Amino acid sequence: MNIQENHDLKPLNSFGLPARARYFCALDDLGQTVRLREWQARHPELPLLFLGGGSNLLFVGDFPGLVVQVRLESLEILGQDADFHYIRAGAGNNWHRFVRWTIDQGFAGLENLSLIPGTVGAAPMQNIGAYGVELKDCLHQVRAMDWRSGEARDFSREACRFGYRDSFFKSVEPDRWLILSVTFALPREPRWHTDYADLRELLEGKTLNARVISEAVIALRQSKLPDPAQTGNAGSFFKNPVIGAEQWQTLKAANPGMPGWPQPEGGFKTSAGWLIDQCGWKGKREGDVGTYAKHALVLVNHGGATGAEVWRFAQGVITSVQERFGIRLEPEPRVIGG
Repeated sequence: MNIQENHDLKPLNSFGLPARARYFCALDDLGQTVRLREWQARHPELPLLFLGGGSNLLFVGDFPGLVVQVRLESLEILGQDADFHYIRAGAGNNWHRFVRWTIDQGFAGLENLSLIPGTVGAAPMQNIGAYGVELKDCLHQVRAMDWRSGEARDFSREACRFGYRDSFFKSVEPDRWLILSVTFALPREPRWHTDYADLRELLEGKTLNARVISEAVIALRQSKLPDPAQTGNAGSFFKNPVIGAEQWQTLKAANPGMPGWPQPEGGFKTSAGWLIDQCGWKGKREGDVGTYAKHALVLVNHGGATGAEVWRFAQGVITSVQERFGIRLEPEPRVIGG
């Protein structure tokens, strides 16, 4: 186990923002957890951060504690029953490569989640979703270690308390649980999700299967979202807000073009990107921070931005939308440091 000091985190976050960890360790196998917990027990004053692909973090400053990058990359086909194939993936696997691997093995269910950045272990943290599918729809269980006791526990889908871009691991007990692996239940008889207009248009006339849908999703994402390898970003920066029915009706009457979708729990979900666009932020740039010219929901680092500058820009967007529409946007990325 190699614990490094003053470690550079710029290559480890998709925004490409400058930040350093006071201490850093890469976790390549489970055997390291014992020694790592012993080390941290000798430094109880230090905060802890588990890091996957760094695609859903905003470092607004240096991290004053220990950053553990999870690199557990096992893959195992567990078996099947009458309804599902069961596959277990280590938390450190790259998410998109894992999705494509399942397709190569002849499985379906994850194709709509193609090209989402990050790792398998980070996926349940955020309950990632795209084009009508969320991670919870195909998850069987999560195996995680209680960092306080060192004991491993299996979380059922219900125990994960999934919400919209949220989970037990993200908002209830963050940094207590180290996700080790995720087991997926992929349907033996897939049901294709092609209701989104752009996706349906790309698939028109094609025979549907997991690979064809995955390729269409990849093409759509590449046409709308910047590649983090070229332009630093964390994907969609704000959650699509859910508002009450009365507020929705009032806003819809004043803004006929405002999109909205009724929610099972009540109220309406509307488009954060639309709200931001209406406030004139699409394609706007301040220094090296801006919104992506093709998608107002994506904040980008044009090369030399700091996390503090990105966060200040985001606050301007939040204030602008709240003043015009009475809706307070919430960021998707977790804000770290500062």
